[in-house]
Amino acid sequence: MKIVQRILPDGLAGRFAVLLITVLLAAGIAATALLFVQRGQSERNLREAREIERIASIVPALESAAPPLRRQIAHDASNRLTRYMIAPRPIVQDRREAPRPLRNLTASLAEALPGREIRGAVLSHRMSGPPPMGPRFETLAISVQLAHADGQPPLWLNVMSRGNWFRPPGARGTVVPAFLGLSLLSVLGVGLIFVRRLTRPLTGLARAARAAGHGDRNIRVSETGARELREAARAFNEMQDRIARFDADRMRMLAAVGHDLRTPITSLRIRAEMLDEEEAVPMIRTLEDMTVMVNGLVAYARGAGDGEESEMLDLGALLSRLCDERGANFLCRRNAYVTGRPVALGRAIGNVVDNARRFGTSAQVALSRDAETAIITVEDNGPGIPPDRLDAMFEPFVRGDESRNQETGGAGLGLAIARNIIAAHGGMITLENMPECGLRATVRLPLSTRPHD
Repeated sequence: MKIVQRILPDGLAGRFAVLLITVLLAAGIAATALLFVQRGQSERNLREAREIERIASIVPALESAAPPLRRQIAHDASNRLTRYMIAPRPIVQDRREAPRPLRNLTASLAEALPGREIRGAVLSHRMSGPPPMGPRFETLAISVQLAHADGQPPLWLNVMSRGNWFRPPGARGTVVPAFLGLSLLSVLGVGLIFVRRLTRPLTGLARAARAAGHGDRNIRVSETGARELREAARAFNEMQDRIARFDADRMRMLAAVGHDLRTPITSLRIRAEMLDEEEAVPMIRTLEDMTVMVNGLVAYARGAGDGEESEMLDLGALLSRLCDERGANFLCRRNAYVTGRPVALGRAIGNVVDNARRFGTSAQVALSRDAETAIITVEDNGPGIPPDRLDAMFEPFVRGDESRNQETGGAGLGLAIARNIIAAHGGMITLENMPECGLRATVRLPLSTRPHD
């Protein structure tokens, strides 16, 4: 079973194609074999019937003719494949058990010529030819005893008929095999096209599911194809709608909570400032921390960029502007265009650049691309992050360990906001420590085609 799994293609289309090819080949071979068997049987039956009819008509003519004319009649009845001879002895001397088809033939002759002894045999031989030997042929030998008057010696009609009488026919002729082969190729071509059209929606569904797993709630699949595929696509689209509504409600709730918390925090700060400085300072510091968290919560809730229309974006121009505003170095190795919301993407990439500037002394931003994605890398020269905490840095309110700069502030929502926005654009963001020092953030976004391309 494991060997079969290794041989079979991995894709559903490939497996359908292998199944289709196997079934069609088996059906074609079976049909061809059956056709040749039936053709050979029909030819044999026709030839036997013709031979029986000729012998049955010659024997009475020979018996009624004068003895000098019998040999002439036999000679005139002979042709290229069958030879008739008059002899005092039968050519078939061996009376051992004959094959069943030959027994049927002699029985038919005995029924057509009652009262006469009939013998039959099949002689197999090869014609001379190049090594090892020439082709094999069979000769049908039949001896029929002619009726004779008392006191006269008996005479026999010996019949020698060449040809493959009782062997399966060979692949004679090319018209029928060519027709069957052409039919097989035509059906196979149509079947492969059908299989490709059948599995194409599955490929689109898998691609959409992968993007949805990365957080893209805008992607939908076309509800086309067979009924089962349409139902699967419809279920996926409904799931995306429900998740998008749930995310929108959750974000609106977070934004409302963050916004409503600002009023009591402001009121508490005013009251704290009225206290003695010794008592007010720690309270004000706590309230400032709470303000930072509330502002971050509101920014996180608004990170999806609700209400902003998507458009074609020149990533090189966007990154150049963001780096100029933040004092980061920018290198455009190869420009790229994506479809997205400019303000939301600017906020996401800006958060990543701000982190690099905050935890290091410089930030290096580079843009490149491959066949399908735009690649943005942001590197800093800071202390990096412990490897076991890299994935957790994208969770809300999670910051680096104490080795990072403690004076940087923030609520630990910058990367969470960036991940949500990038995922909503069908992309992904990853973090990795560089070999010597510093952290590298890599953003991948699906490419779009420029309007004039």
